[in-house]
Amino acid sequence: MKAIKTLLAYCLLLITPTFAQVYKTTSPLAHTFSIVARDPKTGEMVAAVQSHWFGVGSLVIWGKSGVGVVATQSFIKKSYGPLGLQLMEQGKDPQTALDQLIKQDDGREVRQVAFLNTKGETVVYTGKKCIDFARDIHGVNYSVQSNMMLTDQVCIAMQKAFLKNTNMPLAERVMECLKAAQAAGGDIRGRQAAAIIEVSGKPVKNTEDDKLIDLRVEDSADPITELSRLLKLHRAYEHMNNGDLQVEKGNMPQAMLEYSTAEKMFPANLEMKYWHAITLANNKGVKEAAAMLKAIYAKDPNWRELTRRLPKVGQLTVSATDLKLLLQ
Repeated sequence: MKAIKTLLAYCLLLITPTFAQVYKTTSPLAHTFSIVARDPKTGEMVAAVQSHWFGVGSLVIWGKSGVGVVATQSFIKKSYGPLGLQLMEQGKDPQTALDQLIKQDDGREVRQVAFLNTKGETVVYTGKKCIDFARDIHGVNYSVQSNMMLTDQVCIAMQKAFLKNTNMPLAERVMECLKAAQAAGGDIRGRQAAAIIEVSGKPVKNTEDDKLIDLRVEDSADPITELSRLLKLHRAYEHMNNGDLQVEKGNMPQAMLEYSTAEKMFPANLEMKYWHAITLANNKGVKEAAAMLKAIYAKDPNWRELTRRLPKVGQLTVSATDLKLLLQ
């Protein structure tokens, strides 16, 4: 009986995958497709991902302004993100940085990792035991990688989309790559989560300002479509912020243009219209503001109550007579 148990134990060792010895059960299994890319005109760098895995954005994509971006996937080793960025920040090129980490990793054959730096240099590694279809393609300013795909065309589709849409802002260009990947088959398991980050090509003074874009869809039946909507909303609020900046500079025509652009992008968004109206009121456009506010109150009377509260904190600087007009 003892001999049988010994033989059984030996057989189990033979059939156990080698990565089981170096891979913890608490580690994520983000089989996915992703892209890291750079815009040579602006220096901005983006990493984006889609996977049938909850919260994939916090696991796969990493970035730091003035340094680079990283995608680590398949049987994820999250440390490739911060360590890769650290090595590139120390001056190592992507190839040297990735080689150093791969060499130290006993689970390298189940990893898939891509690095990109501020010069547009890229490197990508796909372990031999990544699940089919697993592939990568990289060039100057971009790297696309995927594993556990329905077809072997996903990376090709991403590469074509990236090289084609050179007239787009980088984040929108990368979103087209994700859409192309999904159209080519995508993750064999389906869809669940997607994310995108963008960082500057130059270092930032404050770490809280490091991400120019940081958007995530954690759980959705159509995460890429939802991520695209969020990116568009992000752009709309950029116009709102630019409008506020122009108000500070005293450039009201440009401020109104920025606000109007934001509203056209999301006409159902009452907040954009509301602050547009308040800005008008504060700059001698009370009658026009009153008309805008009346339409807003009709859809949600809570905005009227907010208007009552603004004078107390100096956010609405009109006379008592004008305030009455704005509250009608």
